[in-house]
Amino acid sequence: MKRGMALATTLVFLPVMALAQQSPPALPATEPPRADTTQPAAVHVSLEEALRLALQRNHALQAQRTMILQNQAQEITANLRPNPVVSWDSQFFPLFNPREFSASYLENQAQFDFGIGYLFERGKKRQHRLQAAKDQTAVTRSQVADDERQLMFNVSQQFVAALLAKSTFDFAQQNLDSFRQTVDISQQRYTAGDMSEGDLLKIKLQMFQFESDLAAARLAKSQALVALRQQVGYESVPDNYDVEGELDYQPIKGNVEDLQALALRSRPDLQAAQQGVVAARSQLALAEANGKRDLNASFSYTHTAGISSGAFFFNIDLPIFDRNQGEIARTRYAITQSQEQQLEATQQVLTDVRNAYESLRMNEQIIKLYQGGYVDQAKQSKDIDEYSYKRGVASLLDYLDAERTYRANQLAYRQALAGYMTALEQMREAVGTRILP
Repeated sequence: MKRGMALATTLVFLPVMALAQQSPPALPATEPPRADTTQPAAVHVSLEEALRLALQRNHALQAQRTMILQNQAQEITANLRPNPVVSWDSQFFPLFNPREFSASYLENQAQFDFGIGYLFERGKKRQHRLQAAKDQTAVTRSQVADDERQLMFNVSQQFVAALLAKSTFDFAQQNLDSFRQTVDISQQRYTAGDMSEGDLLKIKLQMFQFESDLAAARLAKSQALVALRQQVGYESVPDNYDVEGELDYQPIKGNVEDLQALALRSRPDLQAAQQGVVAARSQLALAEANGKRDLNASFSYTHTAGISSGAFFFNIDLPIFDRNQGEIARTRYAITQSQEQQLEATQQVLTDVRNAYESLRMNEQIIKLYQGGYVDQAKQSKDIDEYSYKRGVASLLDYLDAERTYRANQLAYRQALAGYMTALEQMREAVGTRILP
């Protein structure tokens, strides 16, 4: 039976072997190029890089910057002179008696008029219009600078939130990895008979808390990065970008008086209010100039009955009733309004600096309390209880309690650092510059 099967197999493969001997050797098959499925390297963005991207790519800010260009275009309009006026007419055409239409008739009986006129503006209206437009452009430029100041604070605040979320995520991952070792040791102790099954189940159930914390931290980090990406420009960074930096404490030595003085020199919203007073005065000067009546002058050439002649015409309004009194009175009140707004802006600057200073000092005190011993003490307590528990000296409840205390302490410390960094960014926003004394 076996010999028959071998013979049949040989008969089946003989034609194939013969064909292989006659056919030329086949070329090695080339595989189609495979798509590159590797993910691009993650981009790490620092705070300064995030601020730079926001100033360049934030669409809301770009929209506001077009207001400066619009005001500059209005300066062109304000500086334009009136256009000259050209007029012409033809009279006494024999439209209803076409037989009389001839060159002689046009020369001796028809009348042709051609005139050119120009409006001479009095009171230097064009110069006042241009100055008022330039002053408004200066106000708009300071307002856009204030939008940049607020955007930089929003980006910095969101960046700190992303740093906190990243630090919390890393801490949750470390806790989970560390507790997995505790679970392994507990399993070994249970196998050796040094731990009850109830304590082992408590340890395993505690693992759920660590895994839940890690999932929540991952979600918080993702949401913080998405919010920051919206501020810096969605297309400015890739999907897998991350923030670069650490939660840090940087003390500020300046006193509140120095910071307030710096803010009075630097805050763009206060500068906009000050420039608003100048712009209001320019509007008053323009209103007074508009109260001056303009002169219309024109020259007319007339050809009639074979005679050519010229005439000059002048006309001007008599300022008996309308002398632009209402607009002049309104702009005077507008000056008072702008002056009050400037005083209010000054007080707001001083208040913002004071509030930011107090918030910064309060957060600084909290940081010093943590760094003065609470962080180290919580870690030492946790390490001691963990060491004792793994060697069967401390109870499970003591170890779990020390673990929770340490975790809460670390999270609170990270939040305190983030609070201080946010307060520092608030101080920079209140002062109007990132360089603090």
